[in-house]
Amino acid sequence: MSDRVPLSVRLSQRGLDGVTLLALPALLFVIALFVYPFLYGLVLSFKPKVGGLFANYVTFFSDPFLYSTIGKTLWLAVPVTLLNVALSVPVALRVRLMRRQRLLTTILVIPITLGTVLVAEGMLNYLGPRGWLNRFLLEFGLSSSPVRLIHNYWGVFLSLVITGFPFTFLLTLSYVTGIDPSLEQAGAMLGARARQRFNEILLPLLVPGLIVTFCLSFVQAFSVFPSAVLLGAPAGDTRVISVAAYTAAFEDYDYSMASAIAMIMAFVQVAIVVALLGAQKLVYRGPAGGGKG
Repeated sequence: MSDRVPLSVRLSQRGLDGVTLLALPALLFVIALFVYPFLYGLVLSFKPKVGGLFANYVTFFSDPFLYSTIGKTLWLAVPVTLLNVALSVPVALRVRLMRRQRLLTTILVIPITLGTVLVAEGMLNYLGPRGWLNRFLLEFGLSSSPVRLIHNYWGVFLSLVITGFPFTFLLTLSYVTGIDPSLEQAGAMLGARARQRFNEILLPLLVPGLIVTFCLSFVQAFSVFPSAVLLGAPAGDTRVISVAAYTAAFEDYDYSMASAIAMIMAFVQVAIVVALLGAQKLVYRGPAGGGKG
């Protein structure tokens, strides 16, 4: 008789439901894809080739060529993220009023679909010493020698802006369109100008979303690798921490040291993200910032 009872009823009697059953495979997938590799790398970082338990970390922070990669990576990731967030706000405010919003957002997403490597290849063709831009400048006498726009800091910086801005813009657009438009209309009816409405209505409601956007964009920019190799100077200004981890793993064949560098990289990102999310509690978080109406 019990075999005829529906499965959903039997599960509910045992305190289970369909959502729980769907959550279990998802949880196992997250553990297999993220938690296990992290734990494996963490344990491996404490098994150096030579020395004690913390030998890899001592080596990293005692070698200026290694620990300086943290500052170089931050010097790239933070300005790029700030610029992308700052540019995304006015663009999102303008796009939300356009009729062909989907077409414009699709065009802006193209750099994401191309990928970092194809974007870097395009920049080499257009901005390289023999690229189209330098040919134009030399042909018309605007420059006596090729302008160096790649294989330096600015080449990587520009690449991160091109590939990171669409992602930042889409996140910002979702927050902008989620604000109740009647709030801004009420401010206009009370005589507030556009700048006043932005500073006193839109910006306070956008700040929590912009902090989250900054965190996600920062993590993306901090993990830069292909751009730093193809468009930067891997042995100089753009020797970021991911390049140091790659060198340790695939040039020195020291996977334990590479894991330690990866753990340090993760710790820096987590520390900055946690600090920003903690600061998010200091700003207004109300119903007007979560959706229309």
